[in-house]
Amino acid sequence: MTEIYIISGFLGAGKTTLIRKLLKEAFYGEKVVLLENDFGEVSVDAALLKSGGIEVKEINSGCICCSLSGDFVKAVKEIHRQYRPDKIIIEPSGVGKLSDVVRACEDPAIQPLAGVKRKITVADAARCKSYLDNFGEFFEDQIENADVIVLSRTEDHPDKTKAAVDLIKGLNPFAAILSNSWDLIGSNEILLPRHDRPEQEAHSHDHVHDQNNGHNHGHDHNSEHGHHDHDHDHDHDHDHDHDHDHSAEEIFDTVTVRTTRKFTNDELKNLIYRLERELTGTVLRAKGILHGTNGYLELQYLPGDLKIRDCDTEGDMLSFIGKDLNRRELIELLKGA
Repeated sequence: MTEIYIISGFLGAGKTTLIRKLLKEAFYGEKVVLLENDFGEVSVDAALLKSGGIEVKEINSGCICCSLSGDFVKAVKEIHRQYRPDKIIIEPSGVGKLSDVVRACEDPAIQPLAGVKRKITVADAARCKSYLDNFGEFFEDQIENADVIVLSRTEDHPDKTKAAVDLIKGLNPFAAILSNSWDLIGSNEILLPRHDRPEQEAHSHDHVHDQNNGHNHGHDHNSEHGHHDHDHDHDHDHDHDHDHDHSAEEIFDTVTVRTTRKFTNDELKNLIYRLERELTGTVLRAKGILHGTNGYLELQYLPGDLKIRDCDTEGDMLSFIGKDLNRRELIELLKGA
């Protein structure tokens, strides 16, 4: 029986970074298939892969990476038939609902082949409150349906970590909450069944600040430009109304712009600066691979947090997820019109 691990989390929380950690530490040497189910036209995370229905490519330590389009159940059956993997890791879209993925995994056609072993949600300690206020339906679903919640960016925002833990416990009192720096959390601790956890380990936030000392331990969540958080902590009236069941497509916009224009780092920084100040709507997440002056550049953006770094993977696109986005404005911004 193949084990399924679902790694959920709102936009930019750090899902891909956690998956890399699990592949390196916990699943090394096993046959693993990574299934990415991204929202929008293009999966930037799967840019390493060729286009098509299910694209397959060997990546580090024998892991097979698939970008999923089309019928989920059919894809899982096909992967099982073709690879007979030990583990399947599913990375849903940041605006996907964990409950939808779990329900799909419980389909009678999948049940004899594979079962969900662990439901893990990555939550950004600095943005929990903002995401709950503004996108409660999606954020709540990811928290409420998880067995394990791993907080990211706790060492950058020790002042917000305690509040984030309290907020999460309010939504899901049964999940294990891990809030130490990721360098101090072993993968085995993340994957431990709930009933095997010592109580103090399950809620390790009590000693998080002493161990971290406010330092960054080097996993790649940090903006090279510091954090000028625009946390929109307004008191929005959101009655947690589960009668209104929305899909991501109803609430969020996605725009992908392709361009062969070559950018310097400064041009990309200026582009994001303009995007934050001049454009219609709200960009919640942008990620892409673009032509740089000497090779390719990977761009990862959350409000108040921009990372640009050299990249070996070829690409010519930037994908945006947000609310009330204007496609024409974004195209003009990127193409330099």
